[in-house]
Amino acid sequence: MLTVDGLQYSNWSREIFEQMREGGLDAVHATLVYHETTRETLSRLGEWNRRFEAHADLIMPVRGPGDIARAQASGRIGVFLGAQNCSPIEDDIDMVEVMRDLGLLIMQLTYNNQSLLACGCYEAEDSGITRFGRQVIREMNRVGMVIDMSHSAERSTLEAIELSSRPVIISHANPESFHPAKRNKSDRVLRAIAECNGLLGFSAYPFHLRNGPDCTLAEYCEMIARTADLMGVEHLGIGTDLCQNQPTSVLDWMRNGRWSKDMDYGEGSAANAGWPRPLAWLKDSRDFPNLIQGLRDVGMNEDEVAGIMGRNWLALLERAATPQGIAKVA
Repeated sequence: MLTVDGLQYSNWSREIFEQMREGGLDAVHATLVYHETTRETLSRLGEWNRRFEAHADLIMPVRGPGDIARAQASGRIGVFLGAQNCSPIEDDIDMVEVMRDLGLLIMQLTYNNQSLLACGCYEAEDSGITRFGRQVIREMNRVGMVIDMSHSAERSTLEAIELSSRPVIISHANPESFHPAKRNKSDRVLRAIAECNGLLGFSAYPFHLRNGPDCTLAEYCEMIARTADLMGVEHLGIGTDLCQNQPTSVLDWMRNGRWSKDMDYGEGSAANAGWPRPLAWLKDSRDFPNLIQGLRDVGMNEDEVAGIMGRNWLALLERAATPQGIAKVA
């Protein structure tokens, strides 16, 4: 069974790559950057090049959908890179194509706050897609960079879907009806994602789940089954949001970047400021077989399980991450 995790941001090491292989993962969407500038993003790409060299027996880069099949055939994990913000392009639209050429397959238009492109889900007022954002959406469509609205507000998400000529995704979130977190999505947004032939990756981050770290595997898989009735099972995948072995300083960087003098706790609070306790049934990538069995236990058939666990992600990348008419320097 092809298995794809639609979002992880771990403290990458050989141990973690070995855990992925032990858990049967064939590909993972790895967060490259949060608030980094263009220059800093280039350094993060360089770090991944070193990892691909040092661990060539375990991992390989995914620059297009076909690379996932090649990774699976070679017994390695394919890694496709994404940005959880639009900071890598700064205010330069030409950087969209440059970053796609360097291997950035996915980019979020916002990370919680208002960005140059759209509005994040933590702002009091949702201003929608900006003038620059409309141009960037067109350019992302052209070069085959997937639009991700995981951390975006509702109006901005709906406008991005309307403006995009290609499928839009939410790589890691859950239905708001399951748990009313700011990061989770309304049924209106989920229906729009399905209508644009996009994809929702279900998050296993405890702050996105009913009962937090005590959410059971059965509750999680029942949530997926109910969402299949709303969106169609072909529009569903997994995006765990696993952040293994990361220090609290990384969590602070995600939440605060360079924009705040005050401590922002994001989905946490001053009384619960650190990483949440991990789920008992998904402590790391070795636990992926639990998800497969959990989906079977709530009545999903084998084709549905195979779609959610990986085939739907591959089909999405084939629809949205293939360049259209790229201009090259002679």
